[in-house]
Amino acid sequence: MKREDKHVLIENIKESVDNYSHFYLADISGLDAQQTHELRKKCFEKDIKLTVVKNTFFKRALEASEGNYEELYEVLKENTTIMFCNVANVPAKLIKELNKKNDKPLFKAAFAEESIYIGVDKLDALASLKSKEELIGDIIMLLQSPMKTVLGQLESGNRTLAGVVKTLSERE
Repeated sequence: MKREDKHVLIENIKESVDNYSHFYLADISGLDAQQTHELRKKCFEKDIKLTVVKNTFFKRALEASEGNYEELYEVLKENTTIMFCNVANVPAKLIKELNKKNDKPLFKAAFAEESIYIGVDKLDALASLKSKEELIGDIIMLLQSPMKTVLGQLESGNRTLAGVVKTLSERE
């Protein structure tokens, strides 16, 4: 591969790191063609960009990008597949789902919610992370709950007051 081609490849990886807010590192070596096809299909359905690169190219792209990713350098060994996404928990849920049938893809590390997660034991924590939209929805529900309670009490009070007035008017 020519030096210019390598530079273009590293620049493309760097752009993906900068453009996507989250990425996962996994090992998919050992998957046959059918399993790889299924993985790529599921990634496409879940809006995950799946890329296989050489570790040295990815390390150079991380060094050239804006963030501090030094902790990830230690996991850049053997085969590495990168899963780029904009929702932090989607790749973790996909990996957990696929691991029920097979031990691959093997989770290595992730950069999600501006934090670095290393090791398979962090996969459950990543899968349980809520997306920004989910958190906003939870906050809106929490804010609406007291309002609904107040409105319900006012409506029931209105009915009670009308019932008392009706009863008093019938006594005469």
